[in-house]
Amino acid sequence: MRDFAVVGAGPAGSRFARRAADLGRDVVVFEQGTVGEPLACSGHVSLDVWDYVPEGAREDLFQNAISGARFHVGGADSTAYPFYKETPISNAIDRVGLDRTLADAARDAGATIREGHTVTAVRERADRVELDVKGPDGTETVAARMVAGCDGPRSRVRREVGLPEPDELLHGVLGFDPDPDAQDFVDVHLTVPRFFAWRIPRGDAGVEYGLAASPGADVGDRFDALVDDYGATIDRRCSGAIPIGPPDSVVSDRAFLIGDAAGQTKPFTGGGIRYGMTAADCAARTVDPTAPRTLDDYERAWRSELGREIRLGAWVRRAYSLPTPVQRLGLRTFAGEIGVHMDRPSSLFSREQVRALLR
Repeated sequence: MRDFAVVGAGPAGSRFARRAADLGRDVVVFEQGTVGEPLACSGHVSLDVWDYVPEGAREDLFQNAISGARFHVGGADSTAYPFYKETPISNAIDRVGLDRTLADAARDAGATIREGHTVTAVRERADRVELDVKGPDGTETVAARMVAGCDGPRSRVRREVGLPEPDELLHGVLGFDPDPDAQDFVDVHLTVPRFFAWRIPRGDAGVEYGLAASPGADVGDRFDALVDDYGATIDRRCSGAIPIGPPDSVVSDRAFLIGDAAGQTKPFTGGGIRYGMTAADCAARTVDPTAPRTLDDYERAWRSELGREIRLGAWVRRAYSLPTPVQRLGLRTFAGEIGVHMDRPSSLFSREQVRALLR
């Protein structure tokens, strides 16, 4: 019997598998397709991502350095309010490559990753979990002491074990223009109900366009309008759900959720790569597969690490719904050099940010 069965080989699942295998756990990961496909997540990340990948991986994954963001309350030609640092604050990366790099690191640590295997059922027993897994050779039942649900915003593991859903699911759309663009500023448009649209230059890899909104908010039409406004030509397009707001509990008797399945994302951007991998480290450090009571330790650990940032991020998101004149006033007042970290809303109150405001 395995120590852990992990469902989903995205950043959260592969990071947990790697760290658990490093500790000597017997880990198997099931990925329903090919690792990294289909792409359904932005490749704009904080510099912290390099702390989670093997040495030397940056050279293959890096696409562009970002030093700031231009905020707009209108379209492409509207007034821009720049927020920036003198040095890069984030990077555009090969998002598919990141998933594959993290999965390879998990394999190197001793975890087994089985692509093309879909978990169709999860049953919690007194001393184990049983997973029905459909693969190329048919369906098998796999036993493990615990299961980690790292299977995204519409998590089957979450549904099978009866855990609550995230507070909200947004509909996100991404599209890619192949024309190279090495600008060091992203563009953010506060033109979408309760969220925003974006343009991210990715160097030789082109430009990423995207937006997210509540389902039914004419997401497709709004995306087309964004792309047309910039005169871009899109050669690839994808979409997916973005969970916002973690539920009250992400653990059951022998199951636990990590990443998007647990709603461990930034409420003000929807990004979850770093938060998911932070939670994965918490799980690997605290969960003993032979002691189900340690699942409560994981619940406390990840909330201690991320809870404050998620709560503050929810307050930041409220600014997206302010009246346009108020948004303009706020952007005009605070535009300029900043001292914040894109993953940590608490840095809005940091000494570095205060010094930047004074300057």
